[in-house]
Amino acid sequence: MKVVLPRPPLVLAPVAGSRHFGHGLLLAMAAVTWSFGYWAVAKPLAQWRWVDILSESLIVAMLALWLVQLRASRPAGRVTTWLCLGLAGMLLGGWADLMDEFWKFPRAFTLLMGMESTCHVVGMTGLTFGLHLWRQEQLALNALRAGRERGYREHAQIDGLTQLGDGAYLLAQIERLRRAPAAPTTLVMLGWQDLPALARQHGLAESERLLQATGPLLLLQLREGDLLCRYAADRFVALLPNADSALPGDLLAALSAHVHPCADGRTRARLGARMASATLDPDEDGEAQLLRLLERLR
Repeated sequence: MKVVLPRPPLVLAPVAGSRHFGHGLLLAMAAVTWSFGYWAVAKPLAQWRWVDILSESLIVAMLALWLVQLRASRPAGRVTTWLCLGLAGMLLGGWADLMDEFWKFPRAFTLLMGMESTCHVVGMTGLTFGLHLWRQEQLALNALRAGRERGYREHAQIDGLTQLGDGAYLLAQIERLRRAPAAPTTLVMLGWQDLPALARQHGLAESERLLQATGPLLLLQLREGDLLCRYAADRFVALLPNADSALPGDLLAALSAHVHPCADGRTRARLGARMASATLDPDEDGEAQLLRLLERLR
């Protein structure tokens, strides 16, 4: 029997503080349609260009999909507002362009004839400013993820519990270093000795809390350019280019000194930590080197 997990509900972020942004946009599209139907002259069916109608309909559908995806995947804020306003302006321009395939304004209606291009220009201006703000936001997020990424991002390879790169991401980075070795790199694998005992005594949720705390604890010890990943279970691996001999010991000392406050508010657990390290060999498969470190930790 296949178990199907329920999907989370689709929650759209408010735009400019309003959760009725979509309704307002639909009213604006209705107003564009009404202006064509009231003032413009309907084109005969023989003048309809079906290729243009199909292509412009797809453009409108894609812009609407982008807008929904944007609101569903981002939190509310200034960046989201400007990106949504820009896409909304382009959507209105695309809708006016589509209506133009069915109606034609008399030459006396100069302002309405320029509705399509005006919406496109305003929308692209808002979208451009939103992308400028988004770039600044990304630079801040890149700095926040320093130590978790090494010049490459793949969201499918981010561990959901620790928000570090997973084993596949680690292997990909090792292969990049093996193909273009720029400096001697030290592989350091660290793990907890008594994690199963903690899970038996306080539950799996408590051991997961400890693993979540391990990432930030080790990241504090890393330098710029180092990388920390979760390899498997309670095993963490650090890639340390040009590391001195004391740095792996500092990582182990940071873990050994950690006292974990349990969620019950009374217990403070001190777990033993262990470490294995080796210099990355560019002539040997990366997975084989990791398995050797894993055996040394057992």
